[in-house]
Amino acid sequence: MVHQTHEPAVQPPAGSSAQRPVAPVRPTRRARARAWVAGHWAGLAVCAVVVPLSFLVHLLVPSIPVMTTAVVLGILSANLPGTGRLVEGPWQRGLGFAGKKLMRVGIVLLGLKLSIVDVLELGWATFGVVVLVVLLAFGGTYLLGKAFRLPGDQPLLIATGFSICGASAIGAMSAVRRSRDQDTVIPVALVTLCGTLAIAVLPLLMRPLGLGPEAFGQWVGASVHDVGQVVATAQTAGASALAIAIVIKLTRVLTLAPMVAAAGIISRRNGRAGDGEKGLKLPPIVPGFIIGFVVLVAVRSIFNVPTEVLEAVTIVQDVVLAAALFGLGSAVRIRQLFASKGASILMAMCSWALIAGLGYAGVLLLQM
Repeated sequence: MVHQTHEPAVQPPAGSSAQRPVAPVRPTRRARARAWVAGHWAGLAVCAVVVPLSFLVHLLVPSIPVMTTAVVLGILSANLPGTGRLVEGPWQRGLGFAGKKLMRVGIVLLGLKLSIVDVLELGWATFGVVVLVVLLAFGGTYLLGKAFRLPGDQPLLIATGFSICGASAIGAMSAVRRSRDQDTVIPVALVTLCGTLAIAVLPLLMRPLGLGPEAFGQWVGASVHDVGQVVATAQTAGASALAIAIVIKLTRVLTLAPMVAAAGIISRRNGRAGDGEKGLKLPPIVPGFIIGFVVLVAVRSIFNVPTEVLEAVTIVQDVVLAAALFGLGSAVRIRQLFASKGASILMAMCSWALIAGLGYAGVLLLQM
């Protein structure tokens, strides 16, 4: 009988490659791109539909700015029963990308509208009054937010949006502060609400307050939030009012970079004292998109940029900002605005009255 011998299984030597864990295969760049498109295309496709619709509404009713329509459509999409489920589902990632990344692109392009030469032509007195109004409106609105006990970064973001340039300023400040989405979307909704009210109310007060076209343009430029809202409000008093309103408004926009830089410095100091010690990445002093904004301001101030280029950039800026504001609006839940018995809405109304009063006082001061 033949006996079969069984040799013991040979074990790999200790430390051999057979015992080493297999490193996970890193997806290729093409695979990552496909995954990104699969997650974002639905939300971005909705933006591609809403943006032309916002422009169409503006063409039919010129007094309604494109940005206002985009925010309102975003809020409606989030709160209607049918689309609300889509916003929280397949559209969510694309809309979130639009609200954050496209907003930064729009802020950078906004710099090309600003020329230091135009600001200096206002004169130092006007420039000083505008900056004073911005600082007082910022400080007053921030204190109002604290008095109404608004949570998180909402007091800071509302103060930034109301005093400087609406939703664009809120997006810039929230980026450097790394604010929660909820703290960002509510200020955007409030600044849109109050800016829309300004379009309807301020022209009715022009004659009772005894303001001529130029003085009215100064008031609008100093007290209305978003650039589109300024245009819609000031044009009711004619071309001269519109021209000076835009220049004063853009002078307010010029304060965006130093404000954001100051917030970045404060955030870094707080980070070193708290989260920074845990190894978390500190926020930048000045975000890259603010640097891009400043660079384009310098380009516009130094070089003679062709009108065709400016018009093309303006269209691109309006498109990306409309998409961004639709994305931000889609994160707003109506019940959030009425939380704490509507404290945020009441606070926003008080802030709106404050900045309108400060702007009017500034106009009177310039007329002395």
